[in-house]
Amino acid sequence: MDNISYSATDVQNIFNNIAPVYDELNTLLSMGQHKIWKQMAVKWSEPSLGNLGLDVCCGSGDLTKLLARKIGKTGKVIGVDFSKELLTIASQRNHKYYPSLSVEWMLGDALNLPFEDNTFDCVTMGYGLRNIIDIPRCLRELHRILKPCSKVAILDFQRPSNAWQQIFQKLYLDSFVVPVAKHFKLEKEYSYIMPSLEKFPSGKRQVKLALEAGFDTSVYYSIAGGMMGVLVGTKKYL
Repeated sequence: MDNISYSATDVQNIFNNIAPVYDELNTLLSMGQHKIWKQMAVKWSEPSLGNLGLDVCCGSGDLTKLLARKIGKTGKVIGVDFSKELLTIASQRNHKYYPSLSVEWMLGDALNLPFEDNTFDCVTMGYGLRNIIDIPRCLRELHRILKPCSKVAILDFQRPSNAWQQIFQKLYLDSFVVPVAKHFKLEKEYSYIMPSLEKFPSGKRQVKLALEAGFDTSVYYSIAGGMMGVLVGTKKYL
């Protein structure tokens, strides 16, 4: 494994750089499947009409939009991200394509969320936890801002446990993802994926970390042949 280390600023710069083609590349590289995975995450966060929802590391707003549709006009969703470029795109698309949805965009840090305790009815997070420099602290923050008996659903890439699946994943990243990113002049940015995967806790470890962060129950759903997963944590009743 290459000994590569990325700081929070490095990751922030990566996402600012890829912002203009972020959605296009996600759709191309996942063959459109990322939309299904995001719908699964929204479903497992258990939103209801009129809820106050939060989408952490919202990026260009795909997951935020799906959550807002489930919550409806009587509720509200806040999308938080540390990339100004991605938030600008999210806001522009919100006003242009789904202005009737109640969404607010906010620049913020997943390690220090600017909200009071017990604020949100449901929380989602897509492709963010793997990029956080302090995962236990992030999970504690997500637990803190959730209302009692509410859920967080965290979607992200995963390193498969099966050796053959690991070989396939590395081949897919090296032979498809990076060359496509190179075409968009973003080879350096997308080369970041493999080192981040190798350092990312397994699904089993994520469950343990969520319980240690205070969640009453924690379940990990492995999807896409073990190359993707959703961690669902439920905050206990006070």
